[in-house]
Amino acid sequence: MLADIWFFLWGLLWAVYFMLDGFDLGAGTLMPFIAHTDAEKRTLLNAAGPFWDGNEVWLIAAGGVTFAAFPPVYAAMFSGLYTPLMLLLFALILRAVSFEFRSKLEGPGWHRLWDACQFLGSFLPSLLLGVAFANIFAGVPVGQDGELRVGLLQLLNPYGLMGGVLFVSLFMVHGAIWLCIRTGGELQAKAARAATVLWPVLAFAIVGFLVLTGTSSNLFANYLANPVLFLVLLLPVGGLIMSRVWIGARMWWPAWGASAATIVGCTFFGIIGIFPALLPSSIDPAFGLTTLNASSSPLTLKIMLTVACIFVPIVLAYQFWAYKTFATRLTKEDLEYEEAY
Repeated sequence: MLADIWFFLWGLLWAVYFMLDGFDLGAGTLMPFIAHTDAEKRTLLNAAGPFWDGNEVWLIAAGGVTFAAFPPVYAAMFSGLYTPLMLLLFALILRAVSFEFRSKLEGPGWHRLWDACQFLGSFLPSLLLGVAFANIFAGVPVGQDGELRVGLLQLLNPYGLMGGVLFVSLFMVHGAIWLCIRTGGELQAKAARAATVLWPVLAFAIVGFLVLTGTSSNLFANYLANPVLFLVLLLPVGGLIMSRVWIGARMWWPAWGASAATIVGCTFFGIIGIFPALLPSSIDPAFGLTTLNASSSPLTLKIMLTVACIFVPIVLAYQFWAYKTFATRLTKEDLEYEEAY
């Protein structure tokens, strides 16, 4: 029972991370396409400024829960998926440094360097996370010994790449809507156009991913065994439709909430589909790492749950305060602060 609870908490942590860090990853990916002047680029960076590092706490939490609650899964992932995970880490480091270093010196060459790092540090994590999770949903070559042996090129299969396209488009739409909330003038207008143009791309990516899911994975097995689970699809489908409605109405906060619901719904569609496996095996389903054979002791899970019940509400309260305090429209005066990027 405790292992199952932590399975869904594990999925929830990933969903919250995608929902929160997704908008600043998406905004960074959009930078070369909608931010052309130095002021626009600085505005875009400061739109994510008070939030991006706090958002990444959820990535650390998801990794920590994997390590503590499901140690064999952590071991298999960080050995078998070593190359993509290192690429993800270095890309996130590049992005973090680009925030801090861009405005330290003047000069177009210096700015172009860190703008490129911001783009790569936003685009690559979006793509790699999508590729990784799509492959997990489809099943990865976990052997009888619990070891995962897979190369980077093996992950770049059609279903994995479709997952990458899905994540990139999800985050870009999410980021464009966030920029409409926090910016004004020409940059907001360009972000609104980007959200409008990218929405059909996202809809196509979701449909394409669902089609390939039926042919490339067993993700629908749990749904076919328990048809009531198909109600889960109401969240991403409803979120996708309402995000377009509210984008058209220029109601940016509801549109962002609907986009967040789409991301969370897509994540849980996959998490519920693979349950009880965290790493389904493509070699033999019996070799997969599941809540039954890969969880920590009941005492460990009980202690973790107690700690989570105490500290997660504190983190949520802090983040609510941060968003309530700083999620206001940026002005020219905001760029003049010493703390601004």
